[in-house]
Amino acid sequence: MRRTIVTFVAALGVAVGTAAPAAAQPAPGPAPAPPAISWGPCAEAPLVAAGAECGTLAVPLDHADPGGETITLALSRVRHTVPEAEYQGVALVNPGGPGGSGRGLSRLGGAVPKDAGEAYDWIGFDPRGVGASEPALSCGPDYGGYARPDFRPENGAEAAWLPRTKAYADACAAAGGELLEHLRTEDTVRDMDLIRRALGAERISYYGFSYGTLLGQVYATMFPDRVHRMVLDGVVDPRDWWYRANLNQDVAFERNIGVFFDWVAEHDATYHLGTSGEAVEKRFYDLYEQFRTAPAGGKIGSAEWTDIFLRAGYNVGEYTSVAEAFVAGARNDAAALTAAYDRAGSPTDDNTYAVYLATECTDAPFPRDWASWERDNTEIDAKAPFETWGNAWYNAPCLDWPVEPGPAPVVSGELATGPLLISETFDAATPYDGALQARRTFPGSSLIEGVGGHTHSGSLSGVSCVDDRVADYLLTGALPERTGGDGSDVQCPAVPPPDPAQGTTADPG
Repeated sequence: MRRTIVTFVAALGVAVGTAAPAAAQPAPGPAPAPPAISWGPCAEAPLVAAGAECGTLAVPLDHADPGGETITLALSRVRHTVPEAEYQGVALVNPGGPGGSGRGLSRLGGAVPKDAGEAYDWIGFDPRGVGASEPALSCGPDYGGYARPDFRPENGAEAAWLPRTKAYADACAAAGGELLEHLRTEDTVRDMDLIRRALGAERISYYGFSYGTLLGQVYATMFPDRVHRMVLDGVVDPRDWWYRANLNQDVAFERNIGVFFDWVAEHDATYHLGTSGEAVEKRFYDLYEQFRTAPAGGKIGSAEWTDIFLRAGYNVGEYTSVAEAFVAGARNDAAALTAAYDRAGSPTDDNTYAVYLATECTDAPFPRDWASWERDNTEIDAKAPFETWGNAWYNAPCLDWPVEPGPAPVVSGELATGPLLISETFDAATPYDGALQARRTFPGSSLIEGVGGHTHSGSLSGVSCVDDRVADYLLTGALPERTGGDGSDVQCPAVPPPDPAQGTTADPG
């Protein structure tokens, strides 16, 4: 998944490959009891405003060697405010990625309606290698950069990108050291259980978005008796580790960007970019060609232009800002385009990107021969040209990744009750089939569907049909009644797209 998207705070068959998976890692020995976390003041203003405490926890670098070298996780906590008789325990939160910083998400409880969040101690944490956790992985701070090579093969992408992605993988080998061998999903899941133990909790609750839903599914498989309540929003399909998942995303993003172009056309009185989706799409690709040959301000070329628009494929809440960037592009406003690209986050954030690769490239095998990538992406590109090659090059360092992959973690349904699953019908980053598969895997689960929606991980965005059920579950543990068949159990309205009439955007000319 190429982005960490959590709307409150503002990828995925078996992988095909020629490289043999590494042998299964030895089962970790008994871990010594972790020390209690020493909590103190936070430095970040949003956490200070939320009354959060911050702390660190030392965990084994290698969980198979619990008495060996340690690394440090950075955490934050917002304490419960209800009487002790109403206290529901500890709730960990993860925003996705892989590679997303989650320390700021200890504030999530404040977004849960009915004051349900007040009954928990909310724990945000930066996973190993991420953010304020130490060491934090960085391989090439300028790799995201500006004016990167064009993504498309007919424009020389292979000659430009293959050496570039190999050099990045080599840089990670040099920078990552031993940490690079211990950034798999299972490593983070074991860290989560050590956080539980350090907090003195018999069980934890968990709220995971996007990739965070995979952490939740693996945790529920490895430690089912340690789960109190679990909410998974934007559900990753654990059958698709990760190569095939990215190809599935490409098709879904093609659909969603078309919906965005239609929305822009519906609001032509504001944006003046075309009165039909086809006209708006043509304008997008005309500007793509313009920036490919003459990057705006020497920075925003066709690669950056595409990445700006990818945000609209994730989340309808991004429609207005992406449409404004579209208008800026029509004016060749380099400063506004640069700001829009910088706001897009990864791949401009090297720490996020490096950990993303270190996790996905080692969770399960990717093809090790370029011919397989070329064949598969060419086939998908024929029907989904918007994102296919950009996504391929984003993940291409896995071709040369210096750590042997796999085997992929197993997800099974031993959890007696839960989780509460949430997905919109046309989520592109984690297609809806993933939520259906999780519902099949966990027979005690229930699935809430945002019918017809195009937003990824959209809970706690103000749709009361969804958010009130999240609150009820967190308060009482009562899940929506599970229905028969292979579909959702509750159907809710989707997160609505914005109304640009609330603001003004001048004619791009």
